[in-house]
Amino acid sequence: MNAECFQIDRRDNVATLLQDATEDTEVLVRGDTQATSLQCRALIRAGHKIAVCDIREGDHILKYGQPIGVATSAIARGEWVHLHNCRSLYDAKSSSLDLESGERKETRYA
Repeated sequence: MNAECFQIDRRDNVATLLQDATEDTEVLVRGDTQATSLQCRALIRAGHKIAVCDIREGDHILKYGQPIGVATSAIARGEWVHLHNCRSLYDAKSSSLDLESGERKETRYA
């Protein structure tokens, strides 16, 4: 089964998945892109970011042609780009959110 992702700007190093993708899924890249497809490395849910190229630790995460975060570890092409391997340039607390739910860990929800 294939999945698709959308790259907003040719300079972006991430794209947004349009469907869930699992390990070894071929992901077709749409939008303003030089890539045509890539291999997903693990389960990534629709709406989340996938790396369209290798990203080094300390590199900016680029979306909309603009830096939105910084890689906190190396991210390989096809990997999930999320709280576990990047930090936001806009929200200092986002790196402490729960990886799956996005909830703040210090806040108890009923």
